Amino acid sequence: QIGQIKSSMVLKQNLNLKIFYINYKLQRHNFNFSFHIFPLDISVASSAAFAVINVYFLFFRSRAGVIRPATSLPHIPKASSARPCLLVALRPTNLQQERERFFQSEFTYEPQFEYEEAELSTVLDKYREASDLFLQQVTEILPYFNFMRPGKYGSYENFEEVTGGNVLPKSQVWAAVRKYLQKEGCVGEVVVRLSDELLSQAVMVVENCRPTLTINLSGARQHWLEGMLRHEIGTHYLRGVNNSLQPWASSERRKALGLKGANPTEEGLASLHSVLLRKQPHLWRAALLYYTVHHAAAMSFSQLFHHIRRFVHSPDVRWEYCLRAKRGQTDTSRPGCFSKDQVYLDGILRILRHRRAIDFQLLTALGKVSFEDMERLRPLATLSRTRIPHFMMDTDRYQAQLNHILASNELSDAELQRLLP
Repeated sequence: QIGQIKSSMVLKQNLNLKIFYINYKLQRHNFNFSFHIFPLDISVASSAAFAVINVYFLFFRSRAGVIRPATSLPHIPKASSARPCLLVALRPTNLQQERERFFQSEFTYEPQFEYEEAELSTVLDKYREASDLFLQQVTEILPYFNFMRPGKYGSYENFEEVTGGNVLPKSQVWAAVRKYLQKEGCVGEVVVRLSDELLSQAVMVVENCRPTLTINLSGARQHWLEGMLRHEIGTHYLRGVNNSLQPWASSERRKALGLKGANPTEEGLASLHSVLLRKQPHLWRAALLYYTVHHAAAMSFSQLFHHIRRFVHSPDVRWEYCLRAKRGQTDTSRPGCFSKDQVYLDGILRILRHRRAIDFQLLTALGKVSFEDMERLRPLATLSRTRIPHFMMDTDRYQAQLNHILASNELSDAELQRLLP
């Protein structure tokens, strides 16, 4: 009991020191109020103090127009938004039941998916058409993973084990996330969750006005996790922060300026950053997503599932790829695709094609814009408070890494120039 009383007293003292500091900051910024807590119950003290700290950061984040760093990863409850983001809306509500029926049928049943959002057609119309522009490049990348004939790795699964390393336990994932946030100087700015239910490796969204990163635990491998953090935080999050500083931050202003769609550049850049660290930076995932979507446009779910067996042996992994390509469909016996996943390879190859002409630090500082709009936006940009990820600081090294990615995937400048004049 004495030990518990002492620890409670220490915790109260620490909390009151934080409140004292916040009151000091409020006075410096000419606010004419302050916070006081004198509860007897330590649990009440904790709740009150953290509420005050949250109020403080909300005040100064909104007042200064930038996100202020805190000292630890915050916890917030799940958002209760009536309209979920697109990727959440496209997750079937009967996913588990249809998966079981498909596997029990020995992969012959055509899943009949249901969705919480009744009207998805207007959104899906944008992603109904699959492209074949880069099919030749896909066929140069994917043979590495063709287990039906000799290849470098034999199969996708072998490639994961050899180059990705072990799947990390939660404790090591948390440690790696904290370390990476420290590298980018944004500890406390991003809410991080771990999940077993994502269709993708990770997703960055804004919930309750807070950037929230959800990580798929099954994809959190030893040698790949930092690449995923570079993708989500070093690219999506930091470019989003920079974008909020720019004159084109609103959709109305983007439209007035006639800006191109940012998605190919955004996802291409993020995908390159996923593999930038790897000794063997193969673009297998982007290539297989592109390939799967292309064939989904002409195949049913079960046909597609059997077709991609030449590259992926595991039924569980094939299910995930087919599910992504068929997102939004109710009756999957019909041909049809959700083509958004082709943007990764499309963006990658366009950036590699123009890599020598792109100022990548400026591209990051400008925020969520296409590299094609960079030069005309330069004179309008606010650059003084923008943030560049640590791995882009050495521009010579960064360019060398992009060259290595090109060579590792048996691509050449000549063929990219031919495809993208």
